[in-house]
Amino acid sequence: MLNAGLLSRYPRKVTSQTIVWLAIVCLVSLLLGPGAHAAQFKTRAKQAILIDYDSGAILYQKNADELVPPASMSKLATLGVVFDRLQRGILSMDDTFIVSEHAWRTGGAPSGTSAMFAPLGKPVTLSDLVQGIAIQSGNDASIVVAEGIAGNEAQFAKMMTDYVRGIGLKKSTFANPTGLPDPGHLMTVREIAFLAQHLIRTYPEHYKYFSMRRFPYQPKGRRRPYAFFNRNPLLSAGIGADGLKTGHIKAAGYGLVASTVRDGRRLICVVHGLSSAKQRKVEAVKLINWGYRNFTTYDLYKADEVVGSARVWGGDKFYVPLKGDGAIKVILPKASSRQRLTAEIVYNAPLKPPVKKGDQVAILRVTTDNNAVNNVPLYAAEDIEEGSVVRRGLDSLAVMAWRWIADQASDLLKKI
Repeated sequence: MLNAGLLSRYPRKVTSQTIVWLAIVCLVSLLLGPGAHAAQFKTRAKQAILIDYDSGAILYQKNADELVPPASMSKLATLGVVFDRLQRGILSMDDTFIVSEHAWRTGGAPSGTSAMFAPLGKPVTLSDLVQGIAIQSGNDASIVVAEGIAGNEAQFAKMMTDYVRGIGLKKSTFANPTGLPDPGHLMTVREIAFLAQHLIRTYPEHYKYFSMRRFPYQPKGRRRPYAFFNRNPLLSAGIGADGLKTGHIKAAGYGLVASTVRDGRRLICVVHGLSSAKQRKVEAVKLINWGYRNFTTYDLYKADEVVGSARVWGGDKFYVPLKGDGAIKVILPKASSRQRLTAEIVYNAPLKPPVKKGDQVAILRVTTDNNAVNNVPLYAAEDIEEGSVVRRGLDSLAVMAWRWIADQASDLLKKI
């Protein structure tokens, strides 16, 4: 059961659903609705999200699944493709790429956009190009990398889309490596945040570029180096920021994806759709400070404690017990007598045998009144083998009955 001490501080209704059909989940969510304190924090950002890095818990979200032009924040995907090839040994930081006329005109000095001023027709090391993207947000650097890896922007944009699909992002689509305006270049702030989480976790040796304050770039033949300073205003805001990217195009407003660390705890924040660079900084700082001030970690279940069970159809047992991978900890608002938690076990029903001990088969979803969400993986605590012919026949009839119930619930939702 849930930690008794936690329950005493958080009076709430707990729903442990061992069979969760999509239509039924939607119906329950609609009937219960968000709590009265869902709007505890307010931001002028049109879209925003705050997540806990270690657990992926969502501490705050506002229009987090709206597809919007991400501008230069999409360069995280550009660098993700590069970092992946560096990690696999396909590329080296000493590799060089030639600056094409297209890259120079579209993203370089003549473009009037953010550029690292890579000289036309000259080779540039990948090391300089990565810094030019991460620190200066150089559009020319992004195009040079795209052409050097894929031959042209369109092919590289496809590689970007394939890359994010491979890490579980389902909505983002890319038309170029820069984030310059294009109707087919869209992301959600939720996917931007989880892309940032992936980069930090997967490429620690390359993440350092996002925290570098200055990039001195001296092309061959130039007397003095360019002195580029990191465009991320949070690096000098004294809030523990060490990345990642800003973004701005006229149609979408100002955005920022940031990562901060305090007392060993990392949060990732994305704000978007703001009216100025100043407002972007202010709103990001407010959201980050609110997250650190109002959330903490709680123990819900001890290691090896059974959380609940999931129905297995046609198995030698009706249910498989579920446990966490060790103790289950969640990020929740600090104790408040007005907070209510709901918890549910969610999985794709029906489970079918064989189910092996240690298989991940469900998640424990814990939701608060202010719409903070923790999704904790749950694993089978024992083996379930295929049952007898009679057992499978009876369970098949039960599946048909549950499907009828789900269809009825779906029809009801459409009428509401």
